[in-house]
Amino acid sequence: MNSYSISEIAGDLQALDTKEGQAKVAVYTLGCKLNYADGLSIRKTFEDRGYAPVNFEEGADVYIINTCSVTDKADRKCARVVRQALKHSPQAKVVVVGCYAQLQPEQIAQIPGVHLVAGTEAKWKLPELLEEAGSTSPTVQVVHAPIDESVEFKPAQSWGDRTRAFLKVQDGCDFPCTYCTIPMARGKARSDAMDSVVERAKRLASEGAEEIVLTGVNLGDFGRGSGDDRRLGYSLAALVRRMQRDVQVDRLRLSSVEPNLFGDDLIAALQESPRFVPHFHIPLQSGSDNVLRRMRRRYTTEDYRRLLLRLANTFEGVCLGADVMVGFGGETELEFRECYEFLESLPLAYLHVFTYSERPGTVAAEWTPGVPVHERLERNHALTQWAMDRQKNYVTGFSGKVIQVLFEQDTYQVEQGKLKMRGYTPNFIRVECAYDPLWVGASVPVHLGGFLCRESEVMLKGTVLG
Repeated sequence: MNSYSISEIAGDLQALDTKEGQAKVAVYTLGCKLNYADGLSIRKTFEDRGYAPVNFEEGADVYIINTCSVTDKADRKCARVVRQALKHSPQAKVVVVGCYAQLQPEQIAQIPGVHLVAGTEAKWKLPELLEEAGSTSPTVQVVHAPIDESVEFKPAQSWGDRTRAFLKVQDGCDFPCTYCTIPMARGKARSDAMDSVVERAKRLASEGAEEIVLTGVNLGDFGRGSGDDRRLGYSLAALVRRMQRDVQVDRLRLSSVEPNLFGDDLIAALQESPRFVPHFHIPLQSGSDNVLRRMRRRYTTEDYRRLLLRLANTFEGVCLGADVMVGFGGETELEFRECYEFLESLPLAYLHVFTYSERPGTVAAEWTPGVPVHERLERNHALTQWAMDRQKNYVTGFSGKVIQVLFEQDTYQVEQGKLKMRGYTPNFIRVECAYDPLWVGASVPVHLGGFLCRESEVMLKGTVLG
């Protein structure tokens, strides 16, 4: 999935001024940046009908909860968000969409306050479905179709409260990983047409986006046709070259790319395209070859190491990130130690650590015995601490340098009410500076200072030189 995986994203865009009596819509996204792009594109279908977008806590007439189902934690959050929506607006229509809605629609329908549950295909027609459902129906409306019917690519993008725009170019996945629900929730691999991607990117640039992030469920598989085995005559490498040539934006970035799809042509295209920043997120999942085989991953640890070393030697200052899952399918203590030691040998800048949870319908869910939960949590803690130390080492290596930082649109307060702003270097180091309205949403040279950690986020202090 996406390299910017986070637990939740609330208040997806700053609210617009609303006219008296105008219906209001709010979106809450659980999961990855691909979901984030989908959520805002779904909301756009309401805006086109005259709805005004508002922040979650302002109270809306329609709440769209866009769910994830990668982990059991994401599932459990759905009911909590429904309750919070109804606290802000007791009479609101609450609509649940996303991966969890495709996989467990009847379970969601049991959550008090839910008005409509829409599966993967139906989520793109929510305004019409709400009109058909009406406002007084005593039963929850569930609109759900088999995932095999999801064969057309649906464009999506997000932009507005961030200087970075997330542009969905690919959806679905054909890889048979034994732990993953994504093929059941999003369907087979399919891609947007090259010209469509470029035109959408140009539009985002013209609207003020300073950085565009290409994203997809399996981004490296870009170029596959509508849920079948046809190739459309182009690849992610070709898209990189086309974006560099035709889209005038300050920065371009790739989200997560599978290691077996990060080939020679893609590396060459990135070398030829200087506006693509040196930040690559490449899922690992395990540093044990035995575990990788049980997962049905398509590479070995040696394949992975060779790729990362090549990237580290090719792109100056590169930031390399990975995902790792602990406690998968009978993972032994020896296999975990192999993973830990393998990570030590890699030039990684950061690591996202996930605790394995059995997902209904997957092959691995049937395997017994599983790793005891307390052991999974202990392994997560060990790798999370390792990841924190590794990230500190990486970012402090840039202390004292002057690097261009692209600041986000939002600001926030810290101790004594001091107002701060945050941004990112090209290689994805988060930087915190004193608030200056002149530089919000802008790209400026910043002198990087010492590291600080806020709520487990590692970043550098900075001083704007612009």
